[in-house]
Amino acid sequence: MFLGNSCKQERIVPFGLMGIFMAIGIVYGDIGTSPLYVMKAIVTGLLPGRLYTKPDYIIGSISCVIWTLTIQTTVKYVIVTLRADNKGEGGILSLFALIRKKYRWTYVIAIIGAATLLADGVITPAITVTSSVEGLGHLFPSIPVEFVVVIIILALFLIQPLGTARLGKSFGKVMFIWFLMLGALGIFSFFQYPAIIKAFNPYYAIKVLIDVPDAFIILGAVFLCTTGAEALYSDLGHCGLHNIRISWIFVKSTLIINYLGQGAWILKHPAEVASGANPFFGIMPSWFTLVGVIMATLAAIIASQALISGSFTIVSEAISLDLWPNIRIKYPTQVKGQMFIPQINYTLMVLCIIIVLVFGSSSNMEAAYGLSITITMLSTTLLLFIYFHFKRYSMWISIPLTSFFITIESGFFIANMFKFSHGGWVTILIAGCIFFLMFSWYNGRRIKNHYSKYEPIAPIIDTLKEVCEDKTIPKFATHLVYVTRAKYNDDIESKIAYSLVNKQPKRADTYWFVYLYRSDEPYFFKYDVTTFVPGKMFRLDVYSGFKQGVHMDRFVHRICAEMAEKGQVDLLSRYPSLRKRGVEGDFRFVVVNRFARNIQLPAYKKTILLLYYWIKRCATSDTQMLDLDPSVVTLEYVPLKTLE
Repeated sequence: MFLGNSCKQERIVPFGLMGIFMAIGIVYGDIGTSPLYVMKAIVTGLLPGRLYTKPDYIIGSISCVIWTLTIQTTVKYVIVTLRADNKGEGGILSLFALIRKKYRWTYVIAIIGAATLLADGVITPAITVTSSVEGLGHLFPSIPVEFVVVIIILALFLIQPLGTARLGKSFGKVMFIWFLMLGALGIFSFFQYPAIIKAFNPYYAIKVLIDVPDAFIILGAVFLCTTGAEALYSDLGHCGLHNIRISWIFVKSTLIINYLGQGAWILKHPAEVASGANPFFGIMPSWFTLVGVIMATLAAIIASQALISGSFTIVSEAISLDLWPNIRIKYPTQVKGQMFIPQINYTLMVLCIIIVLVFGSSSNMEAAYGLSITITMLSTTLLLFIYFHFKRYSMWISIPLTSFFITIESGFFIANMFKFSHGGWVTILIAGCIFFLMFSWYNGRRIKNHYSKYEPIAPIIDTLKEVCEDKTIPKFATHLVYVTRAKYNDDIESKIAYSLVNKQPKRADTYWFVYLYRSDEPYFFKYDVTTFVPGKMFRLDVYSGFKQGVHMDRFVHRICAEMAEKGQVDLLSRYPSLRKRGVEGDFRFVVVNRFARNIQLPAYKKTILLLYYWIKRCATSDTQMLDLDPSVVTLEYVPLKTLE
């Protein structure tokens, strides 16, 4: 609700049992399902030479997992990175929003991180659902795994337009039971080989990386245990700092116990390991396998849902930060922050199904998984260092800290580069396409805006006063609204002046010029009114948080309603027959588009600009982007060359 001329909304997540359950359900889907495939991937790397039968190598591999979860997830994200919040919101784009005014060039790092995060996320539903369904092979060897996985993925994506508010309420309970199950199974298996407890000693982690011939392959598999760490930061606004930190203690404990249990099982059952059995399902008693597979499938679905929702959030933020083309965003429920982006949803669905059909098994997907996310983590680390500098933190702390993280993440990146030829190129290709789209959009928009021309608004005001009284000009609308990009109140874009006076004189009873400013605060809202002619001509400066979405029609109508209550404007129709019945006057929005034609620019800029217009045609119209009712919108076109 708009109160007065200012409204500031922030998502307040209460700290307590419900908040902790919510964090468990929302944040830890990806990292919580990693036990499904991490130890299996490690064993695959140890198969040559039957290295998986050597206790020190299994203990060392699990030690790598424990210390990766500790250093990368706990220290970097839970302790350090979560402090870099933007009014309670987290994620790589929220971090970029904090520093972009002073360090505009960091958009390159931000879009690299966002592109690789989205790209690697394509494989998350595929690998988690496939890994869980493969567990049915213990009970039903002839089950068509790929067919079942495709059906689950189709169902998951096709329910998105309906909203997942009710489903989301049960996520916390299901994931809590899932983590309890992980811990219980780990303890049950742990006593088969209690010496596995030595994995807490980092000596064994260092030893395995030195002794194993294909250590980088092992390290690439180990990295899969922390691929969901970025979600901790991205979901900060949904769950709250303290809820995430407290719940992580429980989640990390159950994960480590489960990994220890899987390690103990591997050392006690070498024959089953050699036959390709997944240690995750191997530690289950035979009578519990069906329940375990059902729980794994539910956890995989929840992890996939979190990925889908997270992708919607990333794209929505990118649109608001001018890093992504303007596409339609829908809000299927009344739950704040829940959104649905059709183009992203169905693109992800198609890509996930292609991944399943091309790679076939979770083992093949493991070979491709993790490469892109290392680039995301490196990007976050670089932005974090710039943020430290922006906040004037001591260089004696920020330089060693970021250098430490960069060293570790560079090691993981090199290790994951071995996956490039085994399928890692797929996510890099997807990330490259996304980066190309974002880079072209951002720079094309800047070039277009650079060649926009502005002129003083005062002469236009004088002209429009006379146009209002000129009855020989047909009335265009009662309320005529233009969305302007002129930052200063005393300026107006030449294209709008041309539209109002030269192209077709437009007579109206009230003129509105609306400037939308996307605030770097997530849920901020404020507006200022400048009156050019009392009751007849106004400028509205609307300040909207980058997570609010763009709803120009709704913004204008609500602001006008508040102004009418104060007596600043008359919203009733000027036609006597309608006015006496209290009918509100009509609103007409005019959207003036510019197009490139015979412009003289350097080849680089011209190429970027042409790509920008091509992307714009393939994306969404300004009418949809501004969330305007098409029936009250007039589209006009002005060549860019006339504004030079």
